[in-house]
Amino acid sequence: MLNKYARAFFTRVFTPLAALLLRLGVSPDAVTLIGTGGVVAGALVFYPQGAFFWGTVAITVFVFSDMLDGNMARQSGKSTRWGAFLDSTLDRVADSAIFGGLALWYAGRGDSVTMCAVAIFCLAGGQVVSYTKARGESIGLPVNVNGLVERSERLVITLVCTGLAGFETFGVPYIEVLLPAALWVVAAGSCVTLAQRVVTVRREAESADAAQARAESGDAAAQEREAPQHETQHRETQHRTGTGTNGARRRAAKPDADRGSGTA
Repeated sequence: MLNKYARAFFTRVFTPLAALLLRLGVSPDAVTLIGTGGVVAGALVFYPQGAFFWGTVAITVFVFSDMLDGNMARQSGKSTRWGAFLDSTLDRVADSAIFGGLALWYAGRGDSVTMCAVAIFCLAGGQVVSYTKARGESIGLPVNVNGLVERSERLVITLVCTGLAGFETFGVPYIEVLLPAALWVVAAGSCVTLAQRVVTVRREAESADAAQARAESGDAAAQEREAPQHETQHRETQHRTGTGTNGARRRAAKPDADRGSGTA
């Protein structure tokens, strides 16, 4: 949902930077790798220690590489299948690091088994939500649905609330409740989005299967209509050329008559 509005804005913002990096000889794949490495490091170094504010700052700096590398690829005219595959794969790695870092916090100093489980659910839910769309598209379905909480929404909700929760270290009271609230919202939203995509894929699959069945039945009916015509044409050809049963009998009888006339 957020993709429709935010991506166009950030594309305009990052276009000059993307052009500069291309002039410096930096490749889109390098930006993807560096961005993912920065997100993973920020999440797994800062979050398990409870340094939510600085961890979010570090992650935010690198997370925008996801938009920057695509912008660079379009400007250079080098958008490739490999680049798209690498970008999507490393997105999953970055998401896992963010929610994994929060799960480590709750499993350790955060001391909450429940919130640790919720963070792990957010991690797994995000992977499954992404997989349903990728799998649907791989079997030829468009998967035309804007989910309630897609990747952009998951990141914005989680990073904003986690960063704000970090203000607890600066003496802001009760603000730490934003982090568990964000995780519950992302978990619930992921369930809704998963249901939306599953329902959409089922509807599109049934429609595609029905269309294929109609096409196959139409081909079969056309073949059945053509079969009598071919049979009639075949019989007429046999009749004209004398290749039918009677013709064969006449040809078989003719040599006997010739032999009889020869001995007379």
